[in-house]
Amino acid sequence: MDAAPTPSVRTPLLERLALHRPELRAWALYDWANSAFFTTVVAAVFPVYYQKVAAAGRDDVLETYSGVTSAAMLVIAVLGPLLGALADTGARKKPFLLAFLVLGCLATAGLYFVERGDWVLACVLFAVGNVGVAGSFVFYDALLPAVARPDELDRVSSAGYALGYLGGGTLLGLNLLGILHPHWFGLEPDSTLPTRLSFVSVAVWWALFSIPLFRRVPEPPRAFESDEAAGDSVVRTALTRLGETLREVRGYRQVFLMLLAMLVYSDGINTVIRMAVVYGGRLGIAGEAMIPAVLCVQFLGVPCAFGFGWLAGRLGPKRAILLGLAVYVGIVLYAAQMDSEFDFYVVAAGVGLVQGGCQALSRSLFASMVPAHKAGEFFGLFGVLERFANVLGPLAFTLAIAWTGNERAGLLPLILFFAVGALLLSRVDVEEGRRIARERTARG
Repeated sequence: MDAAPTPSVRTPLLERLALHRPELRAWALYDWANSAFFTTVVAAVFPVYYQKVAAAGRDDVLETYSGVTSAAMLVIAVLGPLLGALADTGARKKPFLLAFLVLGCLATAGLYFVERGDWVLACVLFAVGNVGVAGSFVFYDALLPAVARPDELDRVSSAGYALGYLGGGTLLGLNLLGILHPHWFGLEPDSTLPTRLSFVSVAVWWALFSIPLFRRVPEPPRAFESDEAAGDSVVRTALTRLGETLREVRGYRQVFLMLLAMLVYSDGINTVIRMAVVYGGRLGIAGEAMIPAVLCVQFLGVPCAFGFGWLAGRLGPKRAILLGLAVYVGIVLYAAQMDSEFDFYVVAAGVGLVQGGCQALSRSLFASMVPAHKAGEFFGLFGVLERFANVLGPLAFTLAIAWTGNERAGLLPLILFFAVGALLLSRVDVEEGRRIARERTARG
């Protein structure tokens, strides 16, 4: 799978962005590839299609949509740690990533067959697609320490998110042209075909732009711990390592605090991403107005993700994330009184400012405190908490609405998630965490 090494491209801009080596660009390009799923399927087109076509006439659209999201994330939350341990013990990060990539692409392409009233099929394929993309992240994120030096982690992670915004926004823009102006492409104006073709385009885009990662990013070699031998069973070793990691993670106090902080504030971030269009629809805002707003988020997010990488160099990644979380609180407070398309665009602009930066710096900050020989296992746990964030956030959002009968009340738990997450993050001693990671890596 791996190609021969090629020279770095030494230009000031690429070095500043930490994209000057082929493996760095190939790794970051996977964000470009998979973000098409999040923009077209998760955030913009599918939620509207699900409400108006697949689940047309149903009264529980919001509840089923958030329930399917929670169930899919729960599956990956359960599988993530074991998969990460298997990938580490067998040096199989890229093959596992490929398996989940294929699963996600096939499910996404299958959305083409969803017609009016096919809400069950829509839910199943949407759930499987989410499992595919979330599962691939366990191994994609675990490759980051293998391609980037410690001083590059923040910039490389930010570059990946920036490329993700650009790639996801580009395909979403092309899909919007087909959906809003189907006659330009010889399609019937009143058919569902343009929307269904957009799902196929996501699968093709995701698969095509993932190729460089498999060609250029090297598979990290299997790292044996002091009590392991080359002939040991991979599965048994993986289970043993997983048990050790679960016991040991509390010994990595700073990593443990970081995981708890991310679990809490990621609840807020992921709920904003996944429920924004559905929430806007419940308030009566037209889907035709909301989808372009999501597109604006993507292109605004490109410079802002790079900007957060620069900001992390000045303030440190922890302070930059805390600043982003403060902005999120303001966004939620504004969204609670939203009642017009203009308000939706203001909220979208605010999200574009901080979303990619908070996520990118969380990933790189966590990576900097993880022992290199346990990257897959720790990122498996990282993935578990991210997935549980996808479970708890939409669930809290839905329960708050059910208890109060008011859509706006669903935003109240988000403020708590951001505030408590920021408090936990403020207690993380980053330098201490990095020092322990270096010592444990040297010890093996």
